Amino acid sequence: MTLLELRNVRKAYAGVEVLHGVDLTGDRGEVIGVVGANGAGKSTLIKILAGAETMSAGELLIDGSPTAAGSPHDAHEHGIRTVYQELTLAPELTVTENLLLGRFPRKHGLIDWRAAHEQSRTLLDEIGFTTIDPRQRAGRLSVAKQQMVEIAKALVAKPRILVLDEPSAVLAGSDLAALFALVRRLQQQNTLVIYISHRLVEVLDLATQIVVMKDGAVIATTTPDQTDEDELIRLMAGRRLEQIYPDRRDSPAAEPALKAKSLTRGGEFRDVDLTVHKGEIVGLFGLVGSGRTELAHCLFGATRPTGGRIEIGGTPHTFRTPQDAIAAGLALVTEDRKGSGIVPDLTVRENITLTTLYASTRGGLVDRTKQRRAVQGMVDGLDIRPAHCATMPVVRLSGGNQQKAVLAKWLLKQPRVLILDEPTRGVDMATRVAIYRMVDDLARAGVAVLLISSDLTEVLGATDRVLVMREGRIAGELRSEGATEDQVLAYSIGRAA
Repeated sequence: MTLLELRNVRKAYAGVEVLHGVDLTGDRGEVIGVVGANGAGKSTLIKILAGAETMSAGELLIDGSPTAAGSPHDAHEHGIRTVYQELTLAPELTVTENLLLGRFPRKHGLIDWRAAHEQSRTLLDEIGFTTIDPRQRAGRLSVAKQQMVEIAKALVAKPRILVLDEPSAVLAGSDLAALFALVRRLQQQNTLVIYISHRLVEVLDLATQIVVMKDGAVIATTTPDQTDEDELIRLMAGRRLEQIYPDRRDSPAAEPALKAKSLTRGGEFRDVDLTVHKGEIVGLFGLVGSGRTELAHCLFGATRPTGGRIEIGGTPHTFRTPQDAIAAGLALVTEDRKGSGIVPDLTVRENITLTTLYASTRGGLVDRTKQRRAVQGMVDGLDIRPAHCATMPVVRLSGGNQQKAVLAKWLLKQPRVLILDEPTRGVDMATRVAIYRMVDDLARAGVAVLLISSDLTEVLGATDRVLVMREGRIAGELRSEGATEDQVLAYSIGRAA
């Protein structure tokens, strides 16, 4: 008997259909890779499986029996657990409290905290997430480690069907290897894994079946043996992407725009020297815990250094707040889109114009016509979907389209220095290409770009130079042209010649 079957599933919002008769079948021990461009309907499909949304028509069958997954509780009862792309942990609670909420071991009527921490430690070790401290407060973990805790939380209930939405987007190195090993182990244990990812190489490596979605419908079902990355891109985008990364070989040298000299922040990074010139794209790579995101926050004034200095255009600056950094011409697209990138309750237009409200104001009043024109230009230019999304709550957009809205917010500000921390996280390949083209255009217009990424191919393909961080220090520097992924990794783990 087939474990999971979706038949002719449809979903409409306010009379507008966004899923058009989706069929999907998965059995025990399978890994179904679901791929598609942003706005293809993947998020809606996930929510229906999770019980967070109800289908407008169609059937969901478990073990051949029609099932009403009308709520998350119903989905849980049928053994379905979902790990969303956006983090849902309670940040003020410890890892143990997040993992065992509602399932605490008790002794004499009270929570047995020693047993609880031991139970959490055992679970984390079993699934390969050995570097996480169960007693640590979740909100103090890196985004990557929070993602790992989200996955562990879903596995506490030993689900029959596990849905993973972009699980690898913030992982790298040993953490990424642990995720892949976990997926293969779950497959051996007869768990059905539904794996949604824009990293097509991962899907081709892990999946037993690949489902391609476009415009709310399944347009192809195939296997890794029957397809390749180029073909999947063609199906998703409706065209071939002949060149993913712009040619940067003729990028001109110019004067320094951003400099850090012996920049230090106790416990996070130390003695960091870096320079990004006008018109240059510099990649910053490092494994989780290397200090790269902490460095970005310090450069942007979100935290203060304990030593060293920052120069913008040759002038020393002391940033006490992000507002100081913005006034000096800096912009930061953070890796934590939900936590610090968007304001979920505001519309797309309100989010995009957050940094430029003053420029749209006349006589103390917002010039709505000017604002609408500027926002629609960004929506069209970055292909934020749906095209009429300006008045929609930004939280209603797919993750990739939310990311593009964050980018639009800073592009309107026309920064001198643009810091991008994981800018293509959760973004489909066609949109990635558009972002790389946009970053290249900005650099050619004189903007200095610091691109932080855990994607080795991206950090080499989209940049002029690469800096590698390890244990809070710059461990190496390479010209992107001619450098290899092995060389970058060797610096990141301390094994460079």
